[in-house]
Amino acid sequence: MINRVVAVEYVRPMRGGSQSHLLRCSDGEYYVVKFQNNPQGTRTLVNEMLGGALAARMGLPTPETAIVEVIDPLIQGSEECVIQIGRELIPCTPGRCFGSRCPSEPGPYGSRVMMAAHGFLPDFPPREVTNAADFAGMLVFDKWTGNRDWRQVIFVPDVATQNYRIIMIDNGLCFNGREWNFPYAPKCGLASRPSAYGAVQGIESFEPWLQILENVTGNRLLDQLADDIPHEWYESDVKALCHLLQEMEYRRHSVLGALWTARSESPQCFPNWSLYTPRQHRRARPPARLRARATGA
Repeated sequence: MINRVVAVEYVRPMRGGSQSHLLRCSDGEYYVVKFQNNPQGTRTLVNEMLGGALAARMGLPTPETAIVEVIDPLIQGSEECVIQIGRELIPCTPGRCFGSRCPSEPGPYGSRVMMAAHGFLPDFPPREVTNAADFAGMLVFDKWTGNRDWRQVIFVPDVATQNYRIIMIDNGLCFNGREWNFPYAPKCGLASRPSAYGAVQGIESFEPWLQILENVTGNRLLDQLADDIPHEWYESDVKALCHLLQEMEYRRHSVLGALWTARSESPQCFPNWSLYTPRQHRRARPPARLRARATGA
């Protein structure tokens, strides 16, 4: 079930093409909120909600999501709560918005947003990022959903170990953004630096997530997700949403080929992926944490 919260405090605008804003909500947490009148269109909210739910079911490190109710007085009382269209500043539209919860830690006066590095991926030693292998799993997701953007991440520090863990963010351009189709785009969805896929030595490196993908979806799951998405996010175009979900079910079987194509078109992104693949290899069993997430346990 999708979490639902109410915005109680405006904090500041965020960077990015969707012109999202940071808000504190009724559960005491902070959310990056995308509004219905964002420049990328209302379908961006559907993409974020659907993509986030599916990635979480695959056991991938993504933020918790929520439907955020934003009332008009909060918008009117916040000068920066606007969307820029050309040279014109337009107040954000009140109502049900998409929210991506920010990493936080307890503080003396409630939750405090943790500092994290947004944007493009720097080169880093693998030992400094504890879950770098999840880049491979996220590429499986991005090829399945037809993400037209570079893979965006944030780095969340672990004070105790002085290492970082990555959280995958921004699924707004999945399903080709507002178009809801899947053009041929083998270079899309990749992280910006080869260091992200340093652990990939062959197609077998993707097997744990390919196995999960075989079982993570199904018409029942997709229908449940669709029922929770506000109808105004897709202009009540039920036919278009149903067609998208049907395409997603069908595309599960083409992800393996899409990974090979990505390797062929962008070999520099996979410095350790040898073209030699054993004629037969044992399919890796997904780790327990991934199996639990995929089955809903």
